Amino acid sequence: MRKINSLISKAALALLLMASLVFTADFNTAAYAEDPELINLPGSFSGSMGFVTDYRFRGVTQTDEEMAIQGSFDWAHEKGYYFGVWGSNVDFGSQGNGNTEFDIYAGVAREYYGITFDVGGIWYTYPGATKNLALDYVELMFGMSHDFSLISTGVSAYYSPQFTSASGEAIYISFDAEVPLANRLALTGHVGHQWVAKEDAITRPDTVDWSIGASYATHGFDLSITYIDTDLTTTECAEGCDGEAVFGISRSF
Repeated sequence: MRKINSLISKAALALLLMASLVFTADFNTAAYAEDPELINLPGSFSGSMGFVTDYRFRGVTQTDEEMAIQGSFDWAHEKGYYFGVWGSNVDFGSQGNGNTEFDIYAGVAREYYGITFDVGGIWYTYPGATKNLALDYVELMFGMSHDFSLISTGVSAYYSPQFTSASGEAIYISFDAEVPLANRLALTGHVGHQWVAKEDAITRPDTVDWSIGASYATHGFDLSITYIDTDLTTTECAEGCDGEAVFGISRSF
């Protein structure tokens, strides 16, 4: 039954994402041609859709090491304001956890002296999950990034007053880097550290995650392969936290 629910969730999510992307494409092309006044609307809309062989969040699988269909729908203003929704199927291996995740986010990103500052908030919600599991949570985010031409780097901090599973305050710090190479190829790297006040509530200790990968853009698609791992032992996390190569393909509109 759980596998059937997971398949239904994936199908529903895929239909929702395709509908949003069709809306985005129509809005940005045909709608403008039919009604020039729409061009005066502030901001612009965009979307993306793709899949990965395993949805890893901060190094830990969210789909029981199975494939995930993912997508987003975004609005951005020229002054740096943005709003969006990102979605994916999930599978936490037990009944009552829900089969879908939606992240609703908003913020403002502006550049000063070559450094982009990003301040925002994210609401992680899991429709269909049992309420007493308290999976939903909110994070506040602050990030800084800079493009050095040969390498782009960024550092981000996330704070939650009540992390998932009612695990109390939580902080996540991450550092990311990207090195562009010739022919639309890029190398990526990431390291992050998750602190949680009540480790017992999420059944694992504070975690360091890291990844290294490569991405390639071709014919409107973005292809990626990323090796992801954590410092958790098999005693601290029985499965879904060890090293794994994750393949992904996505398309933006």
